[in-house]
Amino acid sequence: MSGCIRPGTIAFRGTGKASYLFGDIDPDGPIADIVTFGRLYADIPDGWIEDARSLGNLRTRAIARIPVGPDAPTVANGLTIP
Repeated sequence: MSGCIRPGTIAFRGTGKASYLFGDIDPDGPIADIVTFGRLYADIPDGWIEDARSLGNLRTRAIARIPVGPDAPTVANGLTIP
């Protein structure tokens, strides 16, 4: 997924949620955008973030946004739906 050529990769994945992969993350840089994204991602039931502006500086480091697969369970109102 192109992470090998982009050091400092981080991924966000959740059951029934879209997944995100970011690269070129400076390990000595500020983590505020990562923390903000993590909180936003946790609060969105399907993990699908429509507006890239909410990613802050991570939007320029996005490698992939992977939709939920057809056989993956979805989450609605805190309940897992097979």
